[in-house]
Amino acid sequence: QAQTVESGGGLVQPGGSLRLSCVHSGSRLGIKTMAWYRRPPGKERELVASITGTDNIKYADSVTGRFNISRDNAKNTMYLQMNSLKPEDTARYYCYVINTLGNVSWGQGTQVTVSS
Repeated sequence: QAQTVESGGGLVQPGGSLRLSCVHSGSRLGIKTMAWYRRPPGKERELVASITGTDNIKYADSVTGRFNISRDNAKNTMYLQMNSLKPEDTARYYCYVINTLGNVSWGQGTQVTVSS
């Protein structure tokens, strides 16, 4: 059974950096698109960044220039390098995976807290 697991969250001071990882396992199907979403406290879930199998990348305006998304197709792994973190980046970050059949898998999320 396919499984998606995030890691790398934590507490960081404003201006600091974190690197999130997402591993998708247990499926023989190819991955079409991977993405990071986040849900800030008291707000709706929002798209942070996405990356397709051909490295077509999109970022939310709020993170452009600060975050960098990448993936290792051989390892079915996606990363999110987050720099110059701000308190408003505080959220639970979720990994989203859609395979070549259109099946979607979500991770349980990893908490990122930006605070002094």
